[in-house]
Amino acid sequence: MLWLKTSIFLHPLKQSEGNKMEQIIKQTIQKLSLPEITFADVRITRTDNEFIAFQNGYLRAYGTNLDSIALGIRVLINGCWGFAGTRDLSNNSINKAINTAISNARYGSIFQKNKVEFPPLSPVQAEYEHHPEQDPFKMAKEEKIDYLQRLAEAIKPQGKIVHSVVYAMFMRQEKYYTNSEGTYSHSTYYNTLPMMEVLASDGAQVQSRTWPGHMGAGRAGFELFHKHKFEENTERIIKEATDLLSAPTIEEDKADIIIGSGHLALQLHESVGHATEADRIFGMEISYAGKTFIKPEMIGTFPYASPVVNIFSDSTDPRGMGYHPVDDEGVPGKKVDIIKNGILVNQQTSRQIAPLLGLEPSSNMRASYGDDFPLVRMTNFCLAPGKGTLDELIQDTEHGYLLDFTKTWSIDDNRNNFQFTTEIGYRIENGKIVGIVKEPTYFGITKEFWNSCDRVCGPEEWDYQSTFNCGKGEPGQAMQLSHGVAPARFRNINVRVKI
Repeated sequence: MLWLKTSIFLHPLKQSEGNKMEQIIKQTIQKLSLPEITFADVRITRTDNEFIAFQNGYLRAYGTNLDSIALGIRVLINGCWGFAGTRDLSNNSINKAINTAISNARYGSIFQKNKVEFPPLSPVQAEYEHHPEQDPFKMAKEEKIDYLQRLAEAIKPQGKIVHSVVYAMFMRQEKYYTNSEGTYSHSTYYNTLPMMEVLASDGAQVQSRTWPGHMGAGRAGFELFHKHKFEENTERIIKEATDLLSAPTIEEDKADIIIGSGHLALQLHESVGHATEADRIFGMEISYAGKTFIKPEMIGTFPYASPVVNIFSDSTDPRGMGYHPVDDEGVPGKKVDIIKNGILVNQQTSRQIAPLLGLEPSSNMRASYGDDFPLVRMTNFCLAPGKGTLDELIQDTEHGYLLDFTKTWSIDDNRNNFQFTTEIGYRIENGKIVGIVKEPTYFGITKEFWNSCDRVCGPEEWDYQSTFNCGKGEPGQAMQLSHGVAPARFRNINVRVKI
């Protein structure tokens, strides 16, 4: 048995409550020790959420949802999954969920053509507690509101600024997991989403600037506002939003583009992350989240990108929101190469899907809450750093654009053809930034685009960008995950103004 212990666990809730959750989940898995069940697991999540929003300098919303509890039971019978969830942890409700999960698997197995193969794993015992620098759930409500109020006052409508918002979302989730193989995990995580945005208008058009962009969430507490230097950037976003009103647009052009971290994370997410979720290969998400252009025979040979591109999935790094000691089907966290020196070498998999591709499970099964069925999801999905700084990369670019901060985007169901528009672009001539452009839009095909990458900045520029709201599944689940990226350059890309 493997033991993983990242820190001594003392949950912020009463220890007796923690003991009660542990007792419930262990009693539940014992009830699933039936001859017909070849595998079973049980998850419990306990989630706290807080939301604060200012609009045009005034507090518009404040809400909390504390101690939200959910339990999920998954059983494998005759090669078919059965699942049931509940938000009532009474004995009667749990027993009903057990019976429902078993019944679903029994009846489903009658109609299932391809039986699930589920290779066993050695049991794991894991405990982890994340300690943010500033626990938002221990801070006084007034302290959080006062800070956000100061930001809201700094960016409230003035001059050509016609609208502004400042908001924060805080999440704490405690998770218990156990399965019939003897694995048990208990962990607590904090995630924070900070954001401010201004809209500028001259009566004929509207331009927006956000900070720190739509991928600015992180595994942190209230300290994330200070890490992203919110107060220092209020004047910047006001000026840039206003300047964009009179900025030129890009004539249709083929140019080198440098993509900043705030936007590159989304490009990585959409054109590589989702494309390499292996459930899409087998059409398991086709009706909701789409499929992928990748075929099984491509693994190990397909030149997905140029040789400078290395991309990996890493659920072992606690700095990212995709960290976990054990995923939601009992696989210990792993770092797995997905693209190595440009070649597609692996996929994000589950214990069920990995054998179908001749791969090992990659620890990518995740569920938003206890009563959600786990899906193949990104964890920390990262572009490995290269060499050099952003300034050096700009100096090495004769003609092109530095693009950052996502505005709009689209990509087809196969994760192949895409279009992205950023909030702002900086025109580069002879190695220098010479001005800004509004609504820069670039187009591409996934393979061609990533094969045009000739340089990725080094570790000094590399950091995590994260999202609260990666959607997948039916019913839909929103997942928190991270992307480690550094600015990168792509050669000879179709660039023009938004249509």
